[in-house]
Amino acid sequence: MTVSLLKPIIETSYLNAQNVGRYRCIMRYFYEQHQRLRYWLKPQEVYDGVVAFGLLEEDYTLEQCQKDLNQLVEWNNLVPRHDGGRSATVEEYLRKKFRYQMTPYAVEIERLVAGLEKIRGYGGSLEPSLFESIDEQLNRLEKDAGQFPPGEAAALWDKIYGDFIKLTENASDYIASLQSTKVEELMLTEAFLAYKDSVTRYLQDFIQGLQRHAYKIEAVLSTVDRGVVSNFLSNVQRDLSARPQLDEPVTPEEQLDRLQLEWQSMVRWFAGHDNEPSDVYFLEQTTKDTIARIVRNALRIQEKHRLGVSRKRELDYLGKWFFSLEDINDSHRLAAHVFGLYRCRHFQGVDERGTDNADVSMWQAGPNIRELRSRSRKRLRDTGTGSIRDRRERQQQAKEKFLITQQEEMAVLQAYLARREIRIADLDPVSARERYYLLYWIGRCMANKSRRILTPEGIGISLEMPAGRERARLECEDGELDMPNYLLKFSAVTADQTDGRANGEQYEQNR
Repeated sequence: MTVSLLKPIIETSYLNAQNVGRYRCIMRYFYEQHQRLRYWLKPQEVYDGVVAFGLLEEDYTLEQCQKDLNQLVEWNNLVPRHDGGRSATVEEYLRKKFRYQMTPYAVEIERLVAGLEKIRGYGGSLEPSLFESIDEQLNRLEKDAGQFPPGEAAALWDKIYGDFIKLTENASDYIASLQSTKVEELMLTEAFLAYKDSVTRYLQDFIQGLQRHAYKIEAVLSTVDRGVVSNFLSNVQRDLSARPQLDEPVTPEEQLDRLQLEWQSMVRWFAGHDNEPSDVYFLEQTTKDTIARIVRNALRIQEKHRLGVSRKRELDYLGKWFFSLEDINDSHRLAAHVFGLYRCRHFQGVDERGTDNADVSMWQAGPNIRELRSRSRKRLRDTGTGSIRDRRERQQQAKEKFLITQQEEMAVLQAYLARREIRIADLDPVSARERYYLLYWIGRCMANKSRRILTPEGIGISLEMPAGRERARLECEDGELDMPNYLLKFSAVTADQTDGRANGEQYEQNR
């Protein structure tokens, strides 16, 4: 931030001045000629061009045009230059002749105004190919370790950051257009049904492209070495410095700071910052919510058409069809096709499936018995005193089961403690229970910032992330598990080291 942020922009004065129509016509003529590579214009040329628009009053003269040009020079919109050509009359000889050119500020302001005139809504688009392009370019950056011949680093950065800006701006504009008042009103009409399928398919394709590449980009940005990024940005700054800048050259330090800020903004957009969700996550959720809203409105419109229509004949035919079926499984299939899924009720508790195999169907597992209590506001009738149930046998069974589980876990811990450290890739085939313990310890370490935990048995476990994105295959008795090649270190921690803190914080300092 600089002091210029506090100063007014005098170059925009012509947009709200008293004679705004005359000034805007002159600046628009200058901008059109600037697009045609005609930079320096005489007052007579400006006057003829403005009059040709046919927008100003008929009594507009060359002298008024000259006064307007002088005012625009005072506002720093135009730059005058003395015209040393020959004079055709005495008046031209006595009067100083100038040519005028737009300043860089004026060019950008007029370009902005011309763009605003073309806006007819938010616009924008969802292009999943931009995710793929950014992913490919970042992989190339990581592969070449940030070292590029002269000229290639800047071209690669322009491609990466240009696609990133195009992706964010177009996506935000398109999502905003779907949430505008005009589109909300369209979704409530029957004409929206013609667009429902195409818009939903368009959003679904974008979601698939986002899920396929955005999280790969997040992984690359999170794991790429800082030295590689520093070398790459230095090469980009070198290429940018090689481009001649004659108006106001930027120092190498300022260029490098700007590049680092742009890189950090891209990392924050894809990977988040300080435990905050990334903008990619919000974009995905917003797109999914938009799809759900479109489908909801379409169903609501279709339901309006069905109101008042008698379905007696359809239900009678369906009832006879059910009555004619002899197999209960056929009845289940017919009900599933006709009625779909029933409304689910969620109960809190442990799902006692009896197996960790994901291929076991819910129909093959036994039921979980849960006692439900009435939620009625009516007071239940007092049925008198009741007997106290004896649960000692059930408690004893639960206690024995818990102790057996603790003994198994302790045996695994002692075996790993003897080895001091293990790497996933070096493990022999393990049992399903041992795999459960490994994943449980890894999950607890990942949830802790220090990547360390302390078990109730006084054994410290620390987790080290694999170098790069190295993965390993853990063989189990019921299948294989593909996972990162973590390194787990085990050590016995005394009571003096823990200092009574079971959460492992003191253990981290002693390590």
